[in-house]
Formats: sequence, C-alpha cells, structure tokens
Amino acid sequence: MQRIPSTPPPPGAWQRAARGAGLLAPDGTSAPTIFAEMSALAAQTGAINLGQGFPDEDGPDEVLAAARAAISTGRNQYPPGRGEPDLRHAVSEHQRRFYGLAVDPDREVLITAGATEALAATLLGLIDGPGDEVVVFEPTYDAYAALIALAGATLVPVPLRSPRFQPDLEELRRAVSDRTRIILVNDPHNPTGMTFDAEVRDEIVRLAARHDAIIVTDEVYEHLVFRSRHVPLASLEGARERTLSISSAGKTFSVTGWKVGWITGPARLIDAVVAVKQWLTYVNGAPFQPAVAVGLRLPDEFFFGAAATLRDKHALLATGLQAAGFSVIAPHAGYFTIADARDLGEAHGRTDADDLCRWLPETVGVVAIPVTAFVTTEHREDYSWLVRFAACKRLEVIADASQRLATMVRA
Repeated sequence: MQRIPSTPPPPGAWQRAARGAGLLAPDGTSAPTIFAEMSALAAQTGAINLGQGFPDEDGPDEVLAAARAAISTGRNQYPPGRGEPDLRHAVSEHQRRFYGLAVDPDREVLITAGATEALAATLLGLIDGPGDEVVVFEPTYDAYAALIALAGATLVPVPLRSPRFQPDLEELRRAVSDRTRIILVNDPHNPTGMTFDAEVRDEIVRLAARHDAIIVTDEVYEHLVFRSRHVPLASLEGARERTLSISSAGKTFSVTGWKVGWITGPARLIDAVVAVKQWLTYVNGAPFQPAVAVGLRLPDEFFFGAAATLRDKHALLATGLQAAGFSVIAPHAGYFTIADARDLGEAHGRTDADDLCRWLPETVGVVAIPVTAFVTTEHREDYSWLVRFAACKRLEVIADASQRLATMVRA
C-alpha cells in the first residue's frame, strides 16, 4: 500500500519563486484565478461574461472545413515534432507576405500548443536560472509572471500608465541591464489594447543590443490592429538575430480552443526552445495544423475584415460604457477595452475596481475583470480603478450588456 506522508514535502524551487511572486498562498496552495472566479460568477448569476477573452462566433468556414476534412482523412496521429511541414511553410509565407521577413520553414519555425506553450518553452529554454532577469511591460498577460517564476528568473516590470499606456523611456532604460536575459514584449498589448510607438520599439532593440539580451515578442493580436499596421520588432534593423516572434491562430481565426501557435526566429534560438518543447506537449493538434495553414493563406480581405469587425464591436462597447458612466480609453488593437470606473464606482459605494467587478454580476448582470489582476503589488495603486471588458462578442451580446450597464445610471 502506498504511504501518504502526513506533512507536505518541502517546496521546490518553483514553489519558492511562485510564493515570492505572489502566485501561491503561503501554504503552497493555489487559489482560483480572478478569471475562474468571474466566470463562475457569470454562470451563477446569468451575467453576460465580458471578462474572458474568447469569441462567441466561429471562425472562417474554409478553416473549419479544412479541420473536418483533416479528421475525416486520418490526420489524427502525432505530427512531426516541429510541426506539420505545410503549416511551417504557411507561417514562413505569412512572415514574408505581411512583414517582408525571410524565415526558413525547416530551421526557423516551430509549431506549438498555442502561444502560451510557446512562451513557456522559450522562457524555460533560454533562461539560465537565478540571476537572470526578464523585463516585462505591466499590466502583463497573466501567464508571464508564473512562467518567469517557473524558469527561476526575476520579473522586472516597466509600467504602462493610463491613458496612453506607453512606457517611460527612462524607466525602460533603468529596467534593462546586463542581468537582463530577455525583454518580453506584448505588442499589440493585452490587456490595454495599445500598440507601442516607433520610438519605444527602436529603444527596445537598442537596449537589447547594448546589453546582449534576447527579445521575445508575443504578437497574437497582430492581425487585429485597427489604427495602423502591425510592425514586428524582428523587422527592425539589428533585431532579427536576437528576436523570437510568437503568434497563434486562436485570436486571428476565432479558434481559441484549438491551441495552435508558432515561433519564428534564428535557428540557434529555435533549437534551444525545441529542446524544452519536446518534453512539454511534444506535439499537438494534428488535424488543426493543416486547417491553420489554410487560414494563413486566406486573402488580404479576410485579415482586413477581421480587424474592421472588431473595431466596430469596440465602438459599440465604448458607446455603452460611456452611457453607463465609465471613462473609456479607446484601444488600438485586440480583444479588450479598458475603462476608468472611479467616478461610477465611488457613486455606487465601491472601493476599487476589484470591488466593483465582484458587485457587477449580481447587481447589473455583466462580468468584467479588474486590471489589478495583471499588475504587481508595487504598482497596484496606479490601476486601482481600471476595468477590462472583452469586445470579442456578438453585436447583440454587446448591446445587451450595454443596456444592463445603463441601469447603473438609473439606480
């Protein structure tokens, strides 16, 4: 009979790092994330869930049909370790078509289980351990802190302050040092919906070269930019040889559950990531990979149309939020709109965005996420009244949510 120890084992390196980063409770347990909590509240109350960033409409018919055909014709076993050759070629074609980047599909492309696995394998593969630092732009996608802790490195946040959400260049320069192993850049940015200015992009590349750091970019919203064209850091002079670019199919093609992503970059860096990725998922999504290849080869009209449709959804959401009393910060890209809720929240006796977001589902019937969920403790006060709403829903759902939020004005 297996004996179960009466006391838990001593914490490992990741547990110690995770506790220090505030990702685990002192006793080593993991509390539900704010996203799980809010989704549960939506289910309990029947509220409209504008908290989680997934669409409620299917992706393009050609892509869905290609997945069905792949399943029917037996594409259901392990694909090659680096990904199906046709998808790797499609990613290479995509980088040249949209950004003029020449990428070798055999040596410089890796297919992953979504962008999050790509980030995990990259950080684990390139970080040497304690002493290494990873510079991030805060608020951050919630996985970053956990993955950096898992890799044993130190997270160094550079705040993006409302309403422009651009980093202060002097703060960025102070954050990057010879201890910096990776500068992790999320552009277009989640949760703020902003894109970085040209001077910010140029400074990131300059600092990376000066301190011999690797640039890792999270570009999953690359085709959902409404105010300009996306500019990958890898396309800038002096950046390509030190940059790994990460993207995925989920956001562009509204198939977030497929979990098919990719990394492009220099072969020496891709090889280091492959060495870790093979021990994570090994491979994934066999019938979805040829379908994503079809998606990446869709005509320009699809990509322009996807961005335009999302822009219109953001505009409708902004109108509803403003009518309810929120101050809206118009996004440049992505799924999310940020709104300042201070005046509205205080008028209803709320103490901050956390309190407001826990009050909204039962009282108004709408779920949103406080931006404090994406920041470190030291910068929490700067974001205490900011709320994130997802615009990637059907127009009728956004209109219904707007009507519910408007009841706050009449209350």
